[in-house]
Amino acid sequence: MPQTGETQSHLAVIGDAVKRQLFSLQDYSLLAMSSVANIFTPPYYWSDVLEQMDFIGIGSLPIVLIIGFFIGAVLLLQTASQFERFGGTALTGDAVALALVRELGPTITAIVIAGRNASGMASELGSMVVTEQVDAMRALGTDPIRKLVTPRVVATTFVLPLLVAVADFVGLVGGFVVAHFTLQLGAVQFWTRAINALDPGDIVQGMTKPVIFGFVIATIGCYAGLRVKGGTQGVGRATTSAVVISSVLVIVLDAFLSRILLYAFHP
Repeated sequence: MPQTGETQSHLAVIGDAVKRQLFSLQDYSLLAMSSVANIFTPPYYWSDVLEQMDFIGIGSLPIVLIIGFFIGAVLLLQTASQFERFGGTALTGDAVALALVRELGPTITAIVIAGRNASGMASELGSMVVTEQVDAMRALGTDPIRKLVTPRVVATTFVLPLLVAVADFVGLVGGFVVAHFTLQLGAVQFWTRAINALDPGDIVQGMTKPVIFGFVIATIGCYAGLRVKGGTQGVGRATTSAVVISSVLVIVLDAFLSRILLYAFHP
């Protein structure tokens, strides 16, 4: 009998955990849908959107430039060491362009933005929840989702593809610099092959992913911030969970999106 009671208690604990996760998923889905629905109805907070675009886009630009350049450089070093075995060093431009535009540019940039901005959104909104600023908004008749979440979602979804485009270009520049000094490839040879290796389907893949990644990063960061409990310690936990969950979701979504987009454009 004691074993039966322990089994029931364990099942109850597992059941409660599953229920909490399902309720959290439901709350997140409602917040995400509300943030999108608010785009089509007034009032609009364009000044907040522009402010978030400046913070997310311009603020993230230096780190995106640095990471993009060195990713392209390292990628070329790794591919060149393999192509040299077969005398195909001229193909390094093709490989770097395809890898950056299809995969590394969108994914790495999204993870960087998740680490920088999802944490910022969670901590900022969490601090507002702890200091009861969100409750004050509701008391004054302002919808916190419309005022706080929608501008961040719109800004991140719009800005992330632009940051990915910058990261792709700078990555190709980094690859060219390494190719020029290590493989003695000329600018015309490298850039011609890199550009010709890309087709419209590759560009669409590279620009579709960051739109979805940006939406996920912003909604996860805002959701984690708005559900903060437990004072300042809760803000810290929300910040950590926002970064971890959004980064993991970016990797998981990338796997599914890659399969779908490759099937669509390269059946």
